[in-house]
Amino acid sequence: MSNVMRQKMADSIRFLAADMVQAAASGHPGAPMGMADIAVVLGEHLSHNPKNPSWLNRDRLVFSGGHATGLIYSLYYLWGYGLEIEDLKNFRQLDSKTPGHPEYGHTKGIEITTGPLGQGVANGVGFAMAAKYVGAQVNSETAPVIDHNVYVLCGDGDLEEGLSYEACSIAGHNKLDNLVLIYDSNRITIEGSTDLSISENIRGRFESQEWEVLEIDGHNYEEIDTALTQAKAATKPCLIIAHTTIAKGADKMEGTHHSHGAPLGDAEIATAKRKAGFDPEKKFHVDEDVLVRFRAAIEEGDLAERQWNHSLTTLPLAEQNEALAQLITPDFSRIQWPTFDKAEATRSTNGKVLNAIAKAIPGFLGGSADLSPSNKTDLKDMGVFPKGKNIYFGIREHAMASITNAIALYGPLMPFSATFFVFSDYLKPAARIAALSGIQQFFIWTHDSIGVGEDGPTHQPIEHLSQFRALPNFYVWRPADGAENVVAWQVALEMKNSPSAFIGSRQNLSVLPEAVKGSATQGGYLLAEDEKATMTLMASGSEVELALHVRDDLAKRGIIANVASIPCFDLFIEQDPAYIESIIKPQSKKIAIEAARGMEWYKLADEVIAMNGFGASAPAGELFKKFGFTSEAIIEKIL
Repeated sequence: MSNVMRQKMADSIRFLAADMVQAAASGHPGAPMGMADIAVVLGEHLSHNPKNPSWLNRDRLVFSGGHATGLIYSLYYLWGYGLEIEDLKNFRQLDSKTPGHPEYGHTKGIEITTGPLGQGVANGVGFAMAAKYVGAQVNSETAPVIDHNVYVLCGDGDLEEGLSYEACSIAGHNKLDNLVLIYDSNRITIEGSTDLSISENIRGRFESQEWEVLEIDGHNYEEIDTALTQAKAATKPCLIIAHTTIAKGADKMEGTHHSHGAPLGDAEIATAKRKAGFDPEKKFHVDEDVLVRFRAAIEEGDLAERQWNHSLTTLPLAEQNEALAQLITPDFSRIQWPTFDKAEATRSTNGKVLNAIAKAIPGFLGGSADLSPSNKTDLKDMGVFPKGKNIYFGIREHAMASITNAIALYGPLMPFSATFFVFSDYLKPAARIAALSGIQQFFIWTHDSIGVGEDGPTHQPIEHLSQFRALPNFYVWRPADGAENVVAWQVALEMKNSPSAFIGSRQNLSVLPEAVKGSATQGGYLLAEDEKATMTLMASGSEVELALHVRDDLAKRGIIANVASIPCFDLFIEQDPAYIESIIKPQSKKIAIEAARGMEWYKLADEVIAMNGFGASAPAGELFKKFGFTSEAIIEKIL
C-alpha cells in the first residue's frame, strides 16, 4: 500500500477520534491521534475476522491504554465489526456501544476490559500464555493449529505501573515469542512531560527481562512495517518502542499535555483538517476509498478462518482436532469428587478438589504466587506450563490475577490463581475487572482470619471478606469442611459469567453433620433445627463448628437455637425471600459469628459477633480465645 494512502487512512482515524471527543465534550484525543499511523500498518499485519470476533486462532489485540477509545472505536468501525457512525457520535453517552473505556462483552471485538493502566499489558501476557498452553496440547511439529500472535498497545502510564513490570518479567521468563508490545512513547502524561516522574532506561529494563527491543519513529510507515515483521519472527517477546507525538496532526495542541484528556475544540480540529486536505466542515466523515481499504479486513479475515477450519478436517489433524474439541467442551461429569471423613484444613480439602478437577478437565490449569505448598494448589504429576498445568507465577499477585483474567477469556481454558487471603489486596484491581467483565476465574485464597496464628496481624485478613462480598457479581465461598468445598466448586464451575473465590483455613476443621434443611448450593442451609428455637446462629468457615458448640451449651441453659451455615453469603442473599426465611427464622433472635469484620451480616442478623480490630501474633487457639471466639465468650455476649 502506498504511503499516501496510509497517510489518508491515518488522518481519517485522527479526525474520527477528535470528532468523537468533541461531540462528547470529554475523552482523550491525544493518544488516538498519536497512534493512528501505527494502527494503520498494524492492520496490515493483523489476522482477525470481523465476521467472527471469537475465531480461536485470531491475533489478539489489546488496548492497554484503554482511555484511547477514540482509536479503538474508529478501528472497529472502519474494520467492519458492526459499529456505525451513529455509535461514534454517541461516544461516552448512556447505553451507547462506545463507552468511555473499552468493555468486554459490550462492544463487539473488544478482547478484554481495560482502562486501569497496566492491566492490558498483563492481559496480553495472559493471552500469549493461553495460546502457548493450548498450542502445546494440540499442535504438532508439522501442523500448528494455534499459531497466532498477541499485540498490545500501551503508553508511558502503563509502563510506570508496577503491574507491567511483574507481567513483563513473567513473559520474558517464559519466552513468549508470540507477544508484541507496542509502546507509544510520546513522553507526555496528564501533568506534563514524563521527565517530571520517570527517567529510567526502558530499553535496558526490557532487555534485562529477556525481551527483544526495537526502536522506531512511530510515524514512519516503513519503520513500523519492518519492526512488526521483525517482531513476528522474534524468538522471545518483543517490545517496539515507537517514538510518537501526542495529538499528531493537531494545530497548536500537537505535542502538548493539554491534548491528553480534553476536547481539542472545533477551531483546532477544523484547522487540522484543512492542513491535512480534509473538508473542515465535514464531521465523522470517511472517504469511500479509505473505507474500502479498511473493510478489506472482512473478506481477508473470513478467508483466513475458513482456511483454518478446513485444515482441521484433514486426516493428519484429526487427533489434534479431537484434543481441541475436548478443551473447548469440558465434561464435568468426568470429575471424581473426593469425599472427606476426618478433620482437615479447608486449604487441604480444596487442594484435593483442585486435583480431581484438573485430572478430568483438560483446560483446567493455574498456579500460585509462590505459595503452592501452603495454598495446597500443586497439581500433582500434571507438569509445568506450557506443556503442563502448573503455572509458576512467582511473587507477582497482581500480574497473576490479570494474566488469569485473560487466560479465562482466551476461549477453551478455565484458570485458577492462588495466594494468601491477606495478599488479595495486591490483586484487587484484577478481581474487580473479573467481576465487572463477567470473567469465570477461580481465586483461591487460603490462611483466613486470625486462624493464621503466629504470623500476626500483617498476615491475618480481617476486612477482606467484607470487601469482596461487597463486590457485585463476585461469589466468595468460605467452606466449613470438605463437603462444602466440593459443593462450592460444583456451583462455581457452572457460573460461566462470574468469578468465584474460595477461602481456605490453615487450621483443621471438623466434618459437619448433614444438612437438615436447604442446601449449600443455595449459599446457606440449616445444620440444626428445632421448632421451638428462639434464636438462629449464623456462621461461615471455621466458626460454623463453634456455632454448633454454642448451640449445645445454650441448650443446657434452656435456650434453643438453630444453626445455619452460610458458606457463600453472596449467593444466599440472592435466594428467594421464602427460602431465606426458611433458613433464618424471622421471628428468632438472629446472631452472626465470624472472625472477621462482618459488617455485611447486619443484612441478616440482629447482632454480629466479629472482629473489631486487627489480630495478634500467637498460636491460633490462643487468638480465638483472646478475641472472644469461644463458646463461653459468645454465650456471655448473647446473655
